[in-house]
Amino acid sequence: MIRWFSPHRYGEAVIFKGVRDGKPYPDHQLSIRDWAKIPPRQLRLDQLITVTTVLALDKLLSEDSTFYGDLFAHAVRWHGDMYLEDGLHRAVRSALRNRHIIHARLLDLDNVAAVTQGKSDDFATPPTGFEQPHRPGDDHGWTEPDSVRRVR
Repeated sequence: MIRWFSPHRYGEAVIFKGVRDGKPYPDHQLSIRDWAKIPPRQLRLDQLITVTTVLALDKLLSEDSTFYGDLFAHAVRWHGDMYLEDGLHRAVRSALRNRHIIHARLLDLDNVAAVTQGKSDDFATPPTGFEQPHRPGDDHGWTEPDSVRRVR
């Protein structure tokens, strides 16, 4: 018996919570640079729903499949569920190595929607997609950190 699968409610073993063909959440329009601002965290595979049904065996077996992309998978929380948007092959490789967690960047659309509608002051999950307010630079064009005192 393979122990890295989580028990399903019908007694059968599963890797993921579910498999979908397509994204149920609205398009977030995050760029690669925006994703890089989200800190990675550990996510359990049995809590993720995939948004693609295709698994390419050549990508699964390739050791350098993340050479040109992000090292971390991308997941989106929407209506309480977490969807694995990018990183299916990494997740399956982790499962094949008896690891039930992956490191992924999680975009919490539930929290962002609540914050933008004024329904929540809670920032338990960082409201990703928002940038820090821009501070104007000095005459030399550099923006100094707040903790640095100016020398005159």
